Amino acid sequence: MPKLLIVDDDAVSVRALREVLVGHGYDVVAATDGRDGLRLLFEETPDLMILDLLVSGLNGWRVLARARDMSDLPVLVLSGLSAVEDRVRALRAGADDYVGKPFHHEELPARVEALLRRAGLRNWAGERAGEHLRLVPERRAAVWYGGEVRLSDLEYRLLQLLVRSRGRVVPSELLLARVWGDSSAVGRDRVKFGILRLRRKLRDAAGPRGRDPVEAVRGVGYRFVVGEDGAGDQAVAPSPAGPKTRAERHETG
Repeated sequence: MPKLLIVDDDAVSVRALREVLVGHGYDVVAATDGRDGLRLLFEETPDLMILDLLVSGLNGWRVLARARDMSDLPVLVLSGLSAVEDRVRALRAGADDYVGKPFHHEELPARVEALLRRAGLRNWAGERAGEHLRLVPERRAAVWYGGEVRLSDLEYRLLQLLVRSRGRVVPSELLLARVWGDSSAVGRDRVKFGILRLRRKLRDAAGPRGRDPVEAVRGVGYRFVVGEDGAGDQAVAPSPAGPKTRAERHETG
């Protein structure tokens, strides 16, 4: 039986949601503020979260961001905020669907069912990518070949998105929108130089033992490649003696 977490401080809304969802065969747990919602998210590891953006305590935007650090479980935003910009912001921040209040008692379970059907296996905090990489969300860090890599918030989100899509090419436009919140093609250099900084930190942590797990696909985007031994498929060549070329300095891929 799939487990759903409701994070909403409106008691009437929670009762209605619980009645509808339990009636459709779901196990339901609920939190009435954002902090309690995050606690239950960690303790219960639900299959899907229904989140009100106006929840008290820790607001819904921050709950959504923290949830994305902990897991890639489906998040359905259920909110009274009806402006298009709120919907767009929520989807770019990592929500998988957005339903306005009041909700239709048949539509909401159908949307939950569709999200669960598409979700597959969830990856939770501390997730690993092969043998040599582990994400550490509480410190915004990663452990790569035994060495801890301290990352900025943007670098962590960039690595996390690549890891969760490992083996698949993530277009630069999607990285730009999901990590930087920028949907314009003008900002694509942000992605290039973000990848550059991330690669350098991974190489510094691994030293001669490691490989570069981030592969550039020219004109498309980037992918995190993990071989059979848990390392990237492309070895990091030692830096040649003498000054670097312009291409080497920028690592355009």
